[in-house]
Amino acid sequence: MNGGDFAQIVNLVNLYAMATDSRRYHLFERIFTPDVHLDFGAGAAIEGLDILVAGYADIHAVFSATQHMTSGHVVDVEGDDARCFSYVSGRFRRTLADGEGLFQSTGWYDDVLRRTPQGWRIARRVSRMVTWSGDIRVMQAMQGVDTNYVLGSLFDEADAGRVMFLQP
Repeated sequence: MNGGDFAQIVNLVNLYAMATDSRRYHLFERIFTPDVHLDFGAGAAIEGLDILVAGYADIHAVFSATQHMTSGHVVDVEGDDARCFSYVSGRFRRTLADGEGLFQSTGWYDDVLRRTPQGWRIARRVSRMVTWSGDIRVMQAMQGVDTNYVLGSLFDEADAGRVMFLQP
């Protein structure tokens, strides 16, 4: 792996945070493959870039602000395939009937990337939550969709063979 690949991949993961927090979902075309698969755990998944863009616009519409911070990037490149593991901390603010509510979470992204003629793109992302705190009502983003967060640990997921970055 060369330093250019590392920098491009880390920049891509960070661009996702900026695109999400600024609600510039058209930037997802620079981040994800058209056939992207996102797995958020507990059965929550998104298939395809078009569904991702439309879904994020709907899901994030209720928030008065979001902030995603990624760190601890570990990157492995083999030819035109790469994996990136990074930690994420997220904050979500929402105006509720009784004032501003705040929800915070920590977790990780486990990404599989492909080099395309346009540059690196995330083809598969597994996102897991380790902790959360704050007002759970903030995350009741869509009417009739219950928040059912399953908290996990990296060592449990790794022991079960479910961390793509750690696969041979």
